[in-house]
Amino acid sequence: MLGARAGEVAVPVAEPVGFDAPGSWLWIDIRVGSGDADALVELATTLELDPLAIRDALEDFDLPKTDDFGSSLLVILHGLAEDRIATYELDCFMSERRLVTISQTSSPSLELVWSAVQQHRELTSGGVDELFARLADVVTRRLLSVLEEFDSRVESLVARALDADPTVVSDVTALRSDLGVVRRAVVPQREALDLLRHSTSPLMTDAGRRRFSDVFDVASRAVSGVDAGRTALAEVLDAYRGAEAHKATEVAKVLTVYAAIMLPLSLIVGFFGMNFADLPAVDDDRGWIWVTVAMGILTLVSLGVFVALGWIRRPSGRQAGSTLGRGLIEAARAPVEIVGAMYEISSMPLRTVAGVRRHLRLNEEPDD
Repeated sequence: MLGARAGEVAVPVAEPVGFDAPGSWLWIDIRVGSGDADALVELATTLELDPLAIRDALEDFDLPKTDDFGSSLLVILHGLAEDRIATYELDCFMSERRLVTISQTSSPSLELVWSAVQQHRELTSGGVDELFARLADVVTRRLLSVLEEFDSRVESLVARALDADPTVVSDVTALRSDLGVVRRAVVPQREALDLLRHSTSPLMTDAGRRRFSDVFDVASRAVSGVDAGRTALAEVLDAYRGAEAHKATEVAKVLTVYAAIMLPLSLIVGFFGMNFADLPAVDDDRGWIWVTVAMGILTLVSLGVFVALGWIRRPSGRQAGSTLGRGLIEAARAPVEIVGAMYEISSMPLRTVAGVRRHLRLNEEPDD
């Protein structure tokens, strides 16, 4: 195997020394810019590649696919970027004695394979298709590595969801977005690899097909992992909603018990607060003591009835105070949020308000 690299399109097109030897082939890796399409098309003619396929691969952002042009194969792969969850396009042209890889950005997978080939020449003992299969394997396994990182984060997400941590929603949304990026690349890439492992092209050997079958298995595991990850995130959201609903129920239960106890007490206070001269025990100096004792007994009896019915547990004083405090905070925050929302609506520009009203009127008009 002979190699050639270039940071620009100006690759020497003369065949290197030793290229005529039996079994020799050439790997050319090209990094192109936005204005290098025409120069690369001219180079494609020298390399006996399809010029239209070259231009189409460079000017359009294509999903992973496999095209058979008879004398060459075009395989578009998507790899994982090095510093973020994003994919890039890697255009690969494979002919009988040449492998041409074209990218518009840095490819960590390609750099890894290139370095391995330079250090271990035995990796090139097979043909062009076998080395290309190794490159496709590295590209696909990097996509699979995202799922391994995802699995390590799901456990912490589940624990936080059961605690009703409100930041779980934003983290789940970000992870769903990352999984969507991987899924949009790995699903069509699996189909492209499936075509390669069943390809009848004379450019593919039996050894190359077997290697692409292994890469297809890696892509299938990645697709299954992405689908399982999306299901796991949905379960995390369900757990969060359940924990949040449970906490809200506990708060509502405490407030309900609190209101149920205060209702008869308020009735007693309201009864003795009426301005009538002949109310019971009004003239008794100790009347307020009897009324207070009766209210305390009524409170204890109400609490005992609620505990006996199982409506409330016997929590510690700190737990009851914390739950009641959350309930009072939620009750006090609701009118503030309503007033804030009304203020935001009233402070909208007149043009925006008019546009919203016009949109509502159009939606209310019946169809002819």
